Amino acid sequence: MLVSISAVLLLGLLIWFLLHIRYLRWSVVLLCGSFGFLLAKTAAAPVVQAALDGFGGFLGQLQF
Repeated sequence: MLVSISAVLLLGLLIWFLLHIRYLRWSVVLLCGSFGFLLAKTAAAPVVQAALDGFGGFLGQLQF
C-alpha cells in the first residue's frame, strides 16, 4: 500500500511537471488515467501490483 501511494504521488508530480512544460496534452493525461483505472479492474491488476511491490522492495534494498 505504501509503495502504491508513493508511486501515485511520484507519477502525479511527473504528470504535473510534463503538463507545466507543455510536453503533455490534457487528452493524453485523460487517456492514460482511464487506462490505469480500467487496468485496475482487470485480472492483470494483481500482476501489476506484484511487479510494483517487487520493484519497491528492490529499491528499498539499494544502499548508497
